[in-house]
Amino acid sequence: PFPLLFPPPPPPPRKYVRLLLRVAAWNALVIISGLLLIAIVGEIYLRLANPFLDTYKPFHFVGGVGRIYKPNAELRYADWNDDNFVVSRANSPGFLDREPISTERAAEGCHIAFIGDSYVQAKEALIADKFHVRLEEMVARELPHLGVTTQAYGIGGTGQINQLPFYDEYARHLNPKLVVLVFYINDFANNLPLRVALYGVDPESQPFMSAQRDESGALELRPPDPEYERFMLPASTPPWHWRTWWRLTRVSYFAKWVDLKKPWMYDFTPQVRAWMAIMAERPRWASLLDGWQPTDWNYIFQRIDEEHLSPILEEALEYTDFGVEQFKRRADRDGAALAILAATARMGTRGDPQFDRLSAIAQAHDVPVISHYDYIVRRGHDYRDGQWRNDTHWNATGHQWVAEAVLEWLKANQDVCD
Repeated sequence: PFPLLFPPPPPPPRKYVRLLLRVAAWNALVIISGLLLIAIVGEIYLRLANPFLDTYKPFHFVGGVGRIYKPNAELRYADWNDDNFVVSRANSPGFLDREPISTERAAEGCHIAFIGDSYVQAKEALIADKFHVRLEEMVARELPHLGVTTQAYGIGGTGQINQLPFYDEYARHLNPKLVVLVFYINDFANNLPLRVALYGVDPESQPFMSAQRDESGALELRPPDPEYERFMLPASTPPWHWRTWWRLTRVSYFAKWVDLKKPWMYDFTPQVRAWMAIMAERPRWASLLDGWQPTDWNYIFQRIDEEHLSPILEEALEYTDFGVEQFKRRADRDGAALAILAATARMGTRGDPQFDRLSAIAQAHDVPVISHYDYIVRRGHDYRDGQWRNDTHWNATGHQWVAEAVLEWLKANQDVCD
């Protein structure tokens, strides 16, 4: 009975609705076409600007040694963040180094064997730029009477216990006068079998030499398991969209470049927590993980610099001590000198807990320690200039500094070559 003060607008004619839908469709088409054009142009440009897409690591299993590179296989390393693309070739034993010299050549002078993890492997560097090659060249100029030759045996992710077969099977027959263990901060944890659980590997079945406690609690060596892949820890399946995106990054340069921004990166943290929870239920590791919280799964392996260590890090120190002891026994048996290169800018000199703990282990076995960090500081260098921007591994400058630090020590300890 009463008129509305604000009557509703009449419904729009159908032609206006169709017009709006048409405009929206054209806008969507323009946007999709633009994105597709950007992807095509980006793909073409990145294919022309970069030599290859991704890293290729040709590993295989060697009985008694573990998982190393296939002999004479080509390795490609791609670091898009640092614009570093390296192609190198493994030698006949399966390490990223020159072909081993003959026993006769090694016996003529002072042969040095460098053994370590990814810092000795150095897939980020050309073989000619690696520290042991540069050391050999500098010694030839400054200490030619020593007749130094070098060989490197390094595989990433290994600790001293894992590296024992590198000496037994490959380095020993050349009768080195000096064996240098290149020690990085994560080697404390890498010597502990539990560490591999972070990657889904069962600590009881590893692809490398490991150690375990016997019934009396003493540590004993355990050979690598050629069937370790059968005993991998159960893993959940990532979401379909992540699997699809991951497959795309394996074939598309543009997708790989976009992936560097990490917009679709799958979070593996829940999976790692699940693996560590499995370890916490096993009697062998339950006491070490007592009080462990799923939120600090990686923290417990990294804080070796704290004054009071967690039980699991105390255990890691004992395993590291066992690894150094095993190398010392081998060196004494074969008449070789043994030294440790504290090869990290994060491990300082005396007063730094990390360095002090390593030094205590080395001193207990009468093994000298060469401080890479000390050399950098005394020369007034910034350690960051010796590593890649997005990677703590050494660039060509970093390898040069390591060679110089070892050369300085060798000048003061030439008796190791007697």
